[in-house]
Amino acid sequence: MGLLDKLFGGGKKVSKETVETRGQHMPDLNIPVDEKFTIHFKKNGGKFLYCDSFQEITQALKNIIIENGWESHPFFVLNPQLEEKFSKENVQFTDKIKNSEVFFTTCEYLIAQNGSILVCSNQLMEKKLNELPDNVIVFATTSQLVESIGEGLKKIKKKYGHSIPANITTIKHFQANEENSDDFLTYGSSSKNLYLLLLEDL
Repeated sequence: MGLLDKLFGGGKKVSKETVETRGQHMPDLNIPVDEKFTIHFKKNGGKFLYCDSFQEITQALKNIIIENGWESHPFFVLNPQLEEKFSKENVQFTDKIKNSEVFFTTCEYLIAQNGSILVCSNQLMEKKLNELPDNVIVFATTSQLVESIGEGLKKIKKKYGHSIPANITTIKHFQANEENSDDFLTYGSSSKNLYLLLLEDL
């Protein structure tokens, strides 16, 4: 059963009461990692778009552009492969941050534990989160879902070996929220209007 089925009918449901009464620091027992990520990501204020195919991804991206009136706004992108992947979608790109209101990026992993997005210098280069545009669109796949930050860091270490990337941080603040914790991986961050385009690849 796919993630969409779990979220929008079918599959095991988590009651609103369970989520609200569990408490911020209690473990989410018996909740699948994809469902747990969605709960926390939405609680953080993120906008979640689940897609079964790349065609659905491109349609969702078009809808985001129309919804926000970004038709004539170039997207700030630091990943040439991402730019190439979306080159046929009538999206303008720029590598000049001052020319854009939207940062378009990939990520390393999606953290279920707190609904955050783990990124590093492969996505940000040397830039800090507060230097980026307030609007962020992240393209990710379901295979990037992990349980915790610790698991994500272990996977980064295994993936890159001795060439571990720098500037590892999490994007977690998707709206102004006093409950957001100031952990060391979100230091220097700022609230972002964030869309997640999530492609099913499992």
